[in-house]
Amino acid sequence: MDLRHLRYFLAVAEEGHFGRAAERLNIVQPALSMQIRALEDELGGPLFARTSRRVELTEAGKLLQVEAQRTLEQAEHARTIVQRLLRGETGCVRVGFAGNAVFSGKLMKDLRAFRKTYPNAELIVREMPPQAQVEAIMGGRIDIGYAPDHNTMHNPTLICEQIGSWNRMVALSCDHPLTSEPHLTTAILAEEPLILYDTHDADERLYRTLSRLSGREPHVTHRSTSTLSVLALAAAGLGVALVPEPLSQVAIPGLIYRTLNEPELSASLMLLSRADETNGAVQAFLALIRSDSL
Repeated sequence: MDLRHLRYFLAVAEEGHFGRAAERLNIVQPALSMQIRALEDELGGPLFARTSRRVELTEAGKLLQVEAQRTLEQAEHARTIVQRLLRGETGCVRVGFAGNAVFSGKLMKDLRAFRKTYPNAELIVREMPPQAQVEAIMGGRIDIGYAPDHNTMHNPTLICEQIGSWNRMVALSCDHPLTSEPHLTTAILAEEPLILYDTHDADERLYRTLSRLSGREPHVTHRSTSTLSVLALAAAGLGVALVPEPLSQVAIPGLIYRTLNEPELSASLMLLSRADETNGAVQAFLALIRSDSL
């Protein structure tokens, strides 16, 4: 007994006539009669009392009518909820992010767009250092990450897509001698103690580029995995920090920002996800973000 048998049975029960039921089902009457007979044989008894004018349900048929309706309704419910999940309309998306995603406005924009399009899907959002995001995605603890670019992200099982790029600015304390300079260069910063945002590999790309541009290794005094910690250390006069331009919107007492005339030191925001992702809600989130980036 399968769902098709139950649909055929209900059509006959509701029409009270094999001919009308066959027409409703868009099949020929002999084929319908054969299917009903096979169902009766499987169950071990008649479901209809047949007369020359119509067919009526037997007691067994009346019982099957109730159960068949219930079964088909449940099957339709199962189909609907699974399809909604596969389309991303329900389910859960777990997002990790670094501070750059917040201050650029990109994270909030994406979350708003997803919530508007898929209001019944659940969003779980948590701040995480970039390398912790990579490990959490690969370990199945989060689904999507927003992080700066760095070498350890280049993993064949991980998709890394650039969704933002900005110039860098210099964050320094308000009493720093360089505040008198409206624009700074890497040559000017060559002697300055640096505070770096630690992306597990100590922001290796930035470090190498600074070394090449200044002709010497930078003097790094502090590293932190927290965006606010980097800014706080700079405001305290413990060094200068090179930060993405969107961070200049953050007002911290004692901290000022100066432009850095060096396009090679741009900062990227990456969208991280699994290459073999099958979660419908996560796929819907990624599709929405990718379409917005086109």
